Amino acid sequence: MAPSSNVVDQARGLIEQRLSELDDERKRLEGALKDLGGRVGAGRPRGASGKKRRKRRGGTRAEQALKLITDNPGINPSDIAERLGIKPNYMYRVMNELQKDKLVKKKGRGYFTR
Repeated sequence: MAPSSNVVDQARGLIEQRLSELDDERKRLEGALKDLGGRVGAGRPRGASGKKRRKRRGGTRAEQALKLITDNPGINPSDIAERLGIKPNYMYRVMNELQKDKLVKKKGRGYFTR
């Protein structure tokens, strides 16, 4: 068993040596980045999503749905979703929130403003 143990010890030693070299290289590169005025550290700063949110011209989906319900009493969520160009399952979630906020009421399959 001594020969296989020796191979494992050699492999472990080589890996530890390489990790040490990589640590030194990382420190050197972080120093160079800092000298260039860059950020040191992994990842994005907190709160940075990486993409900008676009603003809807017609307001939030709930506001858009509320306007459609006001203009078309009794309209159902599938029709609202079709007019807004979104999927119906998302519209049903929006409608549930509007109901919880007591902005609309459901009668049959249609919705009406309060």
